[in-house]
Amino acid sequence: MFDLFRSRAKGVKIVLGALLMLVALSMVVTLIPGFGSGGGGQQDQIVAEIGKNTLTVQDVRKRLQMLTKNRSVPKEMMQMYAEQLLSALINEQVMVYEAQRLGFDVTPEEMLRGLQTMAPMLFQGGQFVGKEAYAAMLREQDLSIPEFEANVRTQMLVSKLEDLVGQGVLVTPGEVVKEYQRRNEKVKLEYVKIDPSRFRSEVGVSPDEVRSYYQINKMQFQVQEKRAFQLLVVDEAKVAQRIAAPEAELRKYYEANKDQFRTPDRVHARHILLTTTGKPKEEEAAIRAKAEGLLKQLKAGADFAELAKKNSDDPGSASKGGDLGWIVKGQTVPEFENTAFALKPKDLSGVVATKYGFHIIQALEREPARLTPFEEVKDKLAQEWKKQQVYETVQKLADQAHDLAVKNPAGAEQIARDLGIDGVKVDKAGAGDPVPDLGVNADFEAAVAGLPKNGVTGVLQAPGNKLVVAVVTNVFPARPAELSEVEANIRATIASQKLVQVVEQKTREALAKAKAAGGDLKVVAQAMGLEVKSTQEFARNGAADGIGPAVSVYQAFDLPVGSVFMPGAVGEDRLVCKVVGQTPADMTKLGEQRDAIARTLREDKLKRRTELLQDSLRNALYKEGKLKVHQDTINKLFESYRG
Repeated sequence: MFDLFRSRAKGVKIVLGALLMLVALSMVVTLIPGFGSGGGGQQDQIVAEIGKNTLTVQDVRKRLQMLTKNRSVPKEMMQMYAEQLLSALINEQVMVYEAQRLGFDVTPEEMLRGLQTMAPMLFQGGQFVGKEAYAAMLREQDLSIPEFEANVRTQMLVSKLEDLVGQGVLVTPGEVVKEYQRRNEKVKLEYVKIDPSRFRSEVGVSPDEVRSYYQINKMQFQVQEKRAFQLLVVDEAKVAQRIAAPEAELRKYYEANKDQFRTPDRVHARHILLTTTGKPKEEEAAIRAKAEGLLKQLKAGADFAELAKKNSDDPGSASKGGDLGWIVKGQTVPEFENTAFALKPKDLSGVVATKYGFHIIQALEREPARLTPFEEVKDKLAQEWKKQQVYETVQKLADQAHDLAVKNPAGAEQIARDLGIDGVKVDKAGAGDPVPDLGVNADFEAAVAGLPKNGVTGVLQAPGNKLVVAVVTNVFPARPAELSEVEANIRATIASQKLVQVVEQKTREALAKAKAAGGDLKVVAQAMGLEVKSTQEFARNGAADGIGPAVSVYQAFDLPVGSVFMPGAVGEDRLVCKVVGQTPADMTKLGEQRDAIARTLREDKLKRRTELLQDSLRNALYKEGKLKVHQDTINKLFESYRG
């Protein structure tokens, strides 16, 4: 609470920032009608048309960037992400189209209620924080108010249509009982695990097999394009070692800016707040009475910090025993300020009323206004001065290195020596290869892609506060790989395939032996030198000791006791299992889970029904000519991610 009345603008910024983060995550597949299409009025940039709205390549790319931000997504996964995202974007706009066709709309009152429900902190004390602060925070997220509220409106329209779809979704008592039994029944297994490493020595790969595999799959084996570089590296840490802050310069700055070093009259205070914000007027007397009671306890010797932790409504200070730190004049509301600055150290105030509620304030320390001497700020000034000088020097050196390299790319090594920066030679590197000082760096790869010999990148940011300029010294075009270059990989691939076949065969033989022995796994274990192990009882949503998630052995729940079976691979291992016990669900606990199960079943039914609706709407709009998908543009989009 104190943080809010100390700096309202800061509080609003934090609130809106958190809100936008939540909304951005929840609406990452939201299509804003017409948004992002400014550069794509051209037909070849449109991927889909839904009614009067268009979905462009730019829309998809922007949403995909949001979806994959701060994630390490393998390149081969990007096309899949793009395909799923595009389908979701079209589905959502199809739902919006249908909602509008049915006459649904979002009124200003509904929009206001929606924002109040999703973000009550935007309405402090029931009052909106203000359009200016609202818009300012949205600008930081590269959004305008209309764009942001279009997101909200889209979600509300879709929700209205989903509510309509959900009206006919029912879950019967029998379905709940059946699902409860399915979830809570348990099984117990015995098993033998067949480890592929036991049979690796049985797998051999001949030279003829390697050559044959190479000839059949020759087109798959390519040596990617690579480049050689000379890196010019400006290391901030090394630059900093060469720079020292002259005391005369620091003192000159100090004398010219003394006002910066004046400490105003300030008080170190703590408080207990009992808030009245948002509460009925008739409750204020009781709240004041509680504050008076706390004050009596404090005067009787009670621990202020403990009472603050247990009773204060200020989330910013309660956990710190009410401690507000140092306060200067103009930082708090007048009633609070006047009281705090009138107190002597260790003195307690009475009950102080402000627009936020009732406070009990204690002054801990008091400092009059003073000019901080040069000696006390010298080190800090030196750090700031050096930091600025290092920053400017690093930027200047990087720009010089770039400009000189553009003029004389062949002289990159000499440029590094002349500027006193690091020169790093990279003989060959392609996409995905680590580069000294950069590691595997997508920005670097993008910067050098397509550059010819003697091409120069711009200034690039590198880990460890370094700036890098790269000069391409040679280009090695992509080419078919020779057998000698891929022989080891081919041999490993063939060996792996053969090993899978051997393990599969051994597992089937073990299963046959177990069945022939009436399900006795000990017979199998003795014959193959294996060990019979047992799991604990586990449910479908649990895990089996030694095996892993129950889904790995899902067959066990549908087989009678005594059955033996071979589940799919568990990691690299294969198993032969026997059902040795089954425990039905405890029906006495059905009541505890009934409502939750019913909700889940209803949500599943609603999801399936919504998906069916989306499919039928898409088909209908296709036939009506209201949904047009530009497959050539989509193919080009996906191809760009495939690369």
